[in-house]
Parts: sequence; C-alpha cells; structure tokens
Amino acid sequence: MAALPSESSLTVVPPLRAPRALRPTTAPAGRHARRKLGLYDSWRTVGAAGAAVCVAWAAAVWVAMHLQADASLHSVALFVHLSTLVLGFGAVLVADYWGLLWMTGRCTLTEALSSTSRLHVPIWAGLAGLVFSGLFLHPNPFATPTLIKMVLVLVLTLNGLQAGLLDRRMAEQAERRAGGPTNALLAWGGATAVISQICWWGAVIIGFRNSTR
Repeated sequence: MAALPSESSLTVVPPLRAPRALRPTTAPAGRHARRKLGLYDSWRTVGAAGAAVCVAWAAAVWVAMHLQADASLHSVALFVHLSTLVLGFGAVLVADYWGLLWMTGRCTLTEALSSTSRLHVPIWAGLAGLVFSGLFLHPNPFATPTLIKMVLVLVLTLNGLQAGLLDRRMAEQAERRAGGPTNALLAWGGATAVISQICWWGAVIIGFRNSTR
C-alpha cells in the first residue's frame, strides 16, 4: 500500500493554553488502554492458534472413526463436501490470480492485498465445511490415501494461519516502503502459494479417486 503523505501543519500561531482549572488532570482512558491481542500479531499468536488447530484436527479424526451415518446423511454430507471444496478451492485460485496480476504489473500491491483479504471468509468457510462434512463420510484413516488427505487438510489450515501473518507483514511494509516488499517476503509468499496449491490439488485428486471406487 502506498505510503500516506505526511500532513504539514497549517497553524502558524500556537494555540492558547487552557486555564489551569480547565485542563484535564488525568490522561484519556484510551491512551493507556491495552490493545486487544489479534490472531496475526506475531508468530506466538499464530503458533498458539496452530496448536489449537492440531488438537481440533485430532478430535475430528477420532470422531470420524466412531461416527456412523446412514445412507441419506452420507449423501447430504458428500454434496456439502464437494460444494465446500469448490468454494474454498475456487477462492484460493482467485486469490492466487490476484497475486499473479500484481507480479505482472497489472494491478498495485494495495489492490491485490485488498482483494485477497475479502476472500478469507470463503476460503475458511470452504475449509471448515470440508472438515465438518468429512466426519460423515466414513473415512478410513488407516488407508494411505485417506491419511494423506487428512494431513493435507491439516497443512492447509496451518498454512492459512501463517498466510494471514504474511498478509499483515506485507501490508505494514507497503506502508513504510515505496519500493514494494522485500525479497524475503516475496519468497515467503511464493512458498505459501506453492504449499496451498499442492495441498488443495492433492485433496481434490484423492477425493476424486475415493469417490469413484
């Protein structure tokens, strides 16, 4: 994002000092108020969220092993599974397309970051729907393809968490420097995109093979 120009002061006469009785005796409450801790504030917050994701993933695998759904519920879950897969993967492809537009000079970094930030909701909704609906599809975690797919979904989630931190770092740096992100951030973004594509395509291929058997 382009750095905002600094505003020059238009006041040439210093403001009159308020009478002593009218001056505030205490600092504004908001000045010393602590800022709320955000998910993408640092690697510590992202790491804590990643640990919670791993616990939730293990719980989902355990539930899937012990949950038995009838034929009608299985059909509904399969439809939701495929629909959320299209939703999440489609949003990821659009986000990567915006990154490609920026790399080829067809849009600014500000436009790319602004557009991809609006895709976080469908991406996470698709991933959450994929996991939840998979609980009712009788997955066999002892089968190698199914186990690989479950691991890919876990890696997708963790990759999405650190991608949020990456977006924040790129936005902060874009405000400070006019020359664009550093090579380190570009390499980080490239690795994030490659991991995302591998995991999504791997999950699609394994899911397709499992559904045709």
